Order: sequence, then structure tokens, then C-alpha cells
Amino acid sequence: MNIDVVEAIKLALRALDANRLRAFLTMIGISIGVGAVIALLAIGMGVQQYINDQFTSSGTNLLGIVPGRIQRGPGGGQNTFGQSSFLTMGDYRAVVAGTPNVEAHAAEFTSIGNFAYGSRTSQVQVSGVTPSFSQVRNWRAISGRFIEEADNGGRARVVVLGQTVVNDLFPDEDPLDKQVKINDVPFRVIGVMESKGSSFLGDQDAIAFIPLSTAQERLFQRQAQARTGERILSTIYLQATSDAARPQIEAIARDILRERHRLGPEDADDFSIISQTELLNTFGAVTSVLTLFLGAIAAISLLVGGIGIMNIMLVSVTERTREIGLRKAIGATPAAILGQFLIEAVVLSFIGGLIGILIGVGIALGITRFVDFSAIVQPGAVLLAVGFSVAVGLFFGIYPARRASRLNPIDALRFE
Repeated sequence: MNIDVVEAIKLALRALDANRLRAFLTMIGISIGVGAVIALLAIGMGVQQYINDQFTSSGTNLLGIVPGRIQRGPGGGQNTFGQSSFLTMGDYRAVVAGTPNVEAHAAEFTSIGNFAYGSRTSQVQVSGVTPSFSQVRNWRAISGRFIEEADNGGRARVVVLGQTVVNDLFPDEDPLDKQVKINDVPFRVIGVMESKGSSFLGDQDAIAFIPLSTAQERLFQRQAQARTGERILSTIYLQATSDAARPQIEAIARDILRERHRLGPEDADDFSIISQTELLNTFGAVTSVLTLFLGAIAAISLLVGGIGIMNIMLVSVTERTREIGLRKAIGATPAAILGQFLIEAVVLSFIGGLIGILIGVGIALGITRFVDFSAIVQPGAVLLAVGFSVAVGLFFGIYPARRASRLNPIDALRFE
């Protein structure tokens, strides 16, 4: 193509400068499209990382066994109770004894407790747990200590508080060694948990931990007792030695529980084994599809902006018909005219893309200030959005450029 690209870019910039308002209004469509794509992809990546961090902070290679059968489908997840519909301490001991490659394990019973300290009250989840819960769930006490074997063996009335409970009951004082009442039963505060913050499941810090034996036998005796007289559990946690060992642990634990619950070959499980990895993969797949879907919708505005570029370039060709005729008369080739108008369209879309980058990054960083996750602006997404905007300018600039290059110079010079 017989054209000086640098000189063509200078001519394109002068042409845009001569019609600043029109050029600016044309670039808005491209800018909004690029900005929306970058912002949505950044937010989507931030959500994915946030979900991954939430699962990782809850422990690794983790399996959770809960009563009831969780069915997943179009209506979401729900518990369907079978013959047993509860887990017992006997189930816990049998699974732990019969399952290999388990690095750590824990048991939990949960209920709701009414807390009182002086005139302050709070209603939060109370979890009776074994001492190993802290290790399995990767959750530490930042002051004081967590539940110990002696507490569990002695059914001690001690409690470890989450940060939200501390803020509600002890806004201006140290809670350690203070006495709080849970359902009118006095407990001594022995520790405060590190903050986990909010997640897609709610406020993780609105919780308190007591010894499992205390929960089952002193605080929630009726709720924690099965018809058979056995003490029941809300969750059994198994931490695998590696991710590769997880499927074997899940299969063996399922066989043990089915046998203990006397389920026949045709009977469905009356419990659910929840894999941390499977949940993470499921959430990751959903967020990935949603991010791509929203990004595709945002990309439509790029196409709309491209149509705007084509329209404005057609107007420009009409307005500059005499100029085109004059340039052809003094020797400009059709290829040179074609290249000139193509470069103008590309410059227009490229500048719009640069403005869109600023808009997208600004939106992503602005949203981060109001949510619990950080948007992740990836260089690849920025390059993709700008490259796509240039491609849009090139594609929609072809027709006006070809039309300009095919003008007859004599007819063009006669144009009024």
C-alpha cells in the first residue's frame, strides 16, 4: 500500500481535531464498551479469587459429612431426610477408625444461643466442637486459647468468641476471663478467634465455640440427643493427607455410614459428603460462565460503537469528497485513499479504547471500595479489549474507506 503510515496518522489526528465534538461522541460507544469489558472481567476475576480464598481459609483437602441428602438441581440444594437423618458420635468414631489417609478429623454440633453480658445481648450460632476443629478448619484464636481436651473431657463451661460477638458484647473491654451467659448458663471466656470476615454464606465471625461434650450434655441436651439415646452431630470433618486420597476417603466413609444406618442397595444415602474441592470447582465454573456472559454482553456495546464509527466515517467521506477528488487528481492512488480512511477509523477506535481502559479500571477500583473482594485487572484483559476495539474500528471502517477509494476524481471535484 503506497502510504506513509506516520503521515496518515497525523492527518487522521488533524481530521479528528477539526471535528472534536463529533469525534468525542463517536468514541463514547467504544469507550463504554472497552470500559465495561475490563470492569466486568476484573470483577469476575476478583470474585473467583475471593471464593478460592474463602475455601482455602476453611482448610485444605477437606470433606464434610452432614445429615440428610443434599440434592442439587434447578431448584438449588435441599436436605432430604432418610431413615436415619442424623449423625451420631458412634458414626464419628466408626468413620475415624475405619478410614485411612485421614490427617485430622473433628466433630461439631451447632445450635443458636442467646448471649448476655451485663445489659448487652446477642443471638449467634454456638458450635460445640472437638479440639481438633481449629486445625481442620484452619481457624486460630488470636488471644487466649481454643478448646482443649481437658475442656471436652470435663464438660467445661468455657467459650471462645468470634469477633462479631466480641464487638457486640465487649465493645470497650477485654473479654478474656469475663463471664457471659449462654441461654442463662454462665460460661467463662477463654479466647477470641481471628476474624474471618463475611463470605457468601454470611458473617463467619458471628459464632462462639464451646466443648462438644458441653454442648451435647449441658447446654443443648434435648436437641443433641437422638431417639436411641446417642449424642448427635451436625457435621463430621475429615481432612485428607492429600487431594489424591480424598476420593478413597469419601468412598470408604460412605460405605461405613451406609452399613451403620442399615441402608439397602436400593436406598439412597441419608447423609451427604461435601467435598471442598468439588464446591470450589462448582463455584468457579459458575463465576467463569457468568463473567464471560457479562463480558459478551458488554462487548455488544463495542459493536454499537463500531456502527457509530462507520456512520461518522461515511459522513466524513461525503464531506471530504472534493478533497478526495483533488488528491486523486494530483496522483493519490485508491490504495492510499483506502489506507487513509482506514487509519482514521482505527485511530478513532484506539483512542476510544484508551479512554475505555481508564473508565474500566476506575469502575473496578471504585466497586472494590464497597465490597469485600478486590477486583483483579489483568493485562491480558486490557490488551484483549483494546485489540478488539481496534479490530472493530478496522472492520467498520472498511466500507467507508472502500467507498472513498472508489470515488471518480472528476465527479468528486464537481461535488458541491
